[in-house]
Amino acid sequence: MKTFRRILAVSGIAAWAVLIVLTLVSAFAKTGPLAGALPGLLFTDIALPVVLYAMQLMYRILKKK
Repeated sequence: MKTFRRILAVSGIAAWAVLIVLTLVSAFAKTGPLAGALPGLLFTDIALPVVLYAMQLMYRILKKK
């Protein structure tokens, strides 16, 4: 189980890194499909860690009961 959690954590970090790189690329893109994706990517860059933190917090609270 510990190995599975580590693999899941590393894949999540890799996916988040790809998301940040896409945000940087779309910030400099003037044409193409990534040109209009900047607001959505910025929202996802901020909202994803917040949602994951809230899920962890709720898990800890509910686990104690």
